Amino acid sequence: MLRELHIRGLGVIERAELELHPGLNVLTGETGAGKTMITVGLQLALGRRAAASLVRPGAAAAEVDLRADAPPVAVREGWAEEGEVICSRRVGADGRSTARIGGRLAPLSALASIGEELVELHGQHEGLRLLSPSAQTAFLDRFAGPDHLETLRAHGEAHARARALAERLEELERGERDRERELDLLAYQIREIEAAAPRPGERIELEAEAARLAHVERLLELAGEALRTLGDEGAAGDALAGAAGALRRAAELDPAAGTLAERAGALAEAATELLREARRYAEGLAADPARLEEVQGRLAVLGDLRRKYGEDEEEVLAYLERARERAAELAGAETRAAALRAELEAARTALAELAERLSEGRRRAAPTLAETIGRELRELGMAGARVEVRLVPHPEPTATGLERAELGFAGGPGQPLLPLARVASGGELARTMLACRSAVADLDDVPTLVFDEVDQGIGGEAALAVGRRLARLAERRQVLVVTHLPQIAAFADHHVLVDKRGGTAAVRALEGEERVVELARMLAGMPGSRGAAVHAEELLAEAARLRGSRRRRPALARRRG
Repeated sequence: MLRELHIRGLGVIERAELELHPGLNVLTGETGAGKTMITVGLQLALGRRAAASLVRPGAAAAEVDLRADAPPVAVREGWAEEGEVICSRRVGADGRSTARIGGRLAPLSALASIGEELVELHGQHEGLRLLSPSAQTAFLDRFAGPDHLETLRAHGEAHARARALAERLEELERGERDRERELDLLAYQIREIEAAAPRPGERIELEAEAARLAHVERLLELAGEALRTLGDEGAAGDALAGAAGALRRAAELDPAAGTLAERAGALAEAATELLREARRYAEGLAADPARLEEVQGRLAVLGDLRRKYGEDEEEVLAYLERARERAAELAGAETRAAALRAELEAARTALAELAERLSEGRRRAAPTLAETIGRELRELGMAGARVEVRLVPHPEPTATGLERAELGFAGGPGQPLLPLARVASGGELARTMLACRSAVADLDDVPTLVFDEVDQGIGGEAALAVGRRLARLAERRQVLVVTHLPQIAAFADHHVLVDKRGGTAAVRALEGEERVVELARMLAGMPGSRGAAVHAEELLAEAARLRGSRRRRPALARRRG
């Protein structure tokens, strides 16, 4: 629950310190006094987006500090200290905003996460949201209980999964024609390269062979000339061998000739080997037009591959490997499509089962919710009001199920049940919103409820009934209400007056006679009127009588200490 709220420099508020208590806390004051700024300050402390326009003219910044019992998220994140948490917000005149928790800088989302577990706000805009089909469906789902909400969560996930699978399958099938064209091209390219079967370095070898075959006659002529020079019978070798023998004999007389003898011997052997190899080279030369044509054809094939697939045989073979991998990938697309179809079918089956469970939960909860809201409306002074919760099928399944909820409303006997958005007046909508909140009062554990402008369009006995219902809610929750109606204020456990003087709002708690004076002002606009005071005293007595001797739950009272 909330303990204290300190506000500085916010709108008409220069400085306000508000102490909050268990039970029903009521804020009253003249129109424009700044009551709503109190709830705005509370929302700022709990993560609401802010604008520089909220800063009081002349102030450097608007600052809000909230002290409250620590909700579970604050305990988990280590923000709590001695069971409490302090949330602070500063909004500069330049629009820049900072947030702190326990004096430490924190992201705005951290304040919002605390706010979600600490406070539930109901105001005019929340009442308008109740008119939307999505809000009415969400309300029915909430009323149906935690197991149903878990089914709703699982359904949403299953719907998202089925949609994602359907999109992937559609994309795969949409590209089938392009895939077949690419497969045909790849198959042709693979066959072409495989049929040619190029070898690394083959082109260089073939180019050398082609050059030899093309100039074979000239090569034979030159080879013959070389043989003749060397001597067909090895004359050059014999001459060198003779020179080597003479030098060896000279070395017997002069050792310096020994080196020359060795060199001459080596040259004689080399000349003999050269002659043999030249003879073999010459014998291997022969005109072969057929082979030349074959080599040139092979070079043409390799050249064609190079133009298409790479600069040399290595690059062509690398392209072949890539083409095989891509063809295998494309060929597996149909297998993937079949697997996706099976997966999608299973996902849709699971989704259908969850959707049916969701629909069944709504069918079970709808009449109970209608009865509960109707009972609450009757307690709020709408004796002839009737409510029906209809389930309207969606044209197509959605993430929230096969249908939406629609609240049918009749304000009195003989009136037809029509959609709430078409028939509810401001006062009816305010009481319906309160009835809906009361219907789920036991389904959550948000410790503080804030109602701003819940009294719109009502008065008299209806206002008294609303006050009584708020007081009943306050038996199990801390409730903060901003109101213009004395019938509601009379039920307060803690009454706070927001008063504006000289353009500056201030707050103070009212007790005893001060409450009578404020209720008299609210009743007649004449705080000094004796008649209004008598009426105010009667109203307080009636509120006490309607509440009876029922006390707030001990657990709530203990939380105050």
